[in-house]
Amino acid sequence: MSLRSVIKKATGQDVYLCQACNDCEINLHHEMDIPLSSLVQLVLLNDEEALQCRTLWSDSVLEASRGACKRGLDLHAVLTALREESLRKAGPQS
Repeated sequence: MSLRSVIKKATGQDVYLCQACNDCEINLHHEMDIPLSSLVQLVLLNDEEALQCRTLWSDSVLEASRGACKRGLDLHAVLTALREESLRKAGPQS
């Protein structure tokens, strides 16, 4: 299943709505290795790097993502779904 499908199934959000406008850019560069707009583009490309980046695991970025998209994409829900998918793929930790 593609990352886009995983997000849509988990959240109802379709990242295809992203217009790559960069309006979602938030000023937490010290906690981000990939900007939010680039992270969404990685999802659209089904690139697994989206599940391993530091941006995904920053609680500050997660909180700041609320309302960051001016076009209505719920980036908080998208990041949460990506976190869950990353944990699912990692499997149980021994």
